[in-house]
Amino acid sequence: QVQLVESGGGLVQAGDSLRLSCAASGRTFSGYAMAWFRQPPGKEREFVAGIIWSAGMTYFADSVKGRFIISRDNAKNTVYLHMNSLKPEDTAVYYCACGRDWNMGTLKRVNVYDYWGQGTQVTVSS
Repeated sequence: QVQLVESGGGLVQAGDSLRLSCAASGRTFSGYAMAWFRQPPGKEREFVAGIIWSAGMTYFADSVKGRFIISRDNAKNTVYLHMNSLKPEDTAVYYCACGRDWNMGTLKRVNVYDYWGQGTQVTVSS
């Protein structure tokens, strides 16, 4: 059974940096798309960043492009979200997700991803 466990959330000030981790287990993830989504208070879940595990190709939401970096460590089966220049509007619960049945046109859709972590809270104060 696939398990995704997020960690690294917390309370930071605007302009600070934070790194989230997603430890993945239960299978090999070659060919999978791994992604980070977030859900701000009272809003729908939205795509943040993703990476194709085997190819290392990355993709980002426009709102975080240039500020966030996504990477993976094959040896540790872990995906990271490096968040820089954080803003109060980045405040949300951040979720890690993975899915196999993706294509270039669907990578940012919630319903592409079959497995989800429990989420980690990120709060950015002004």
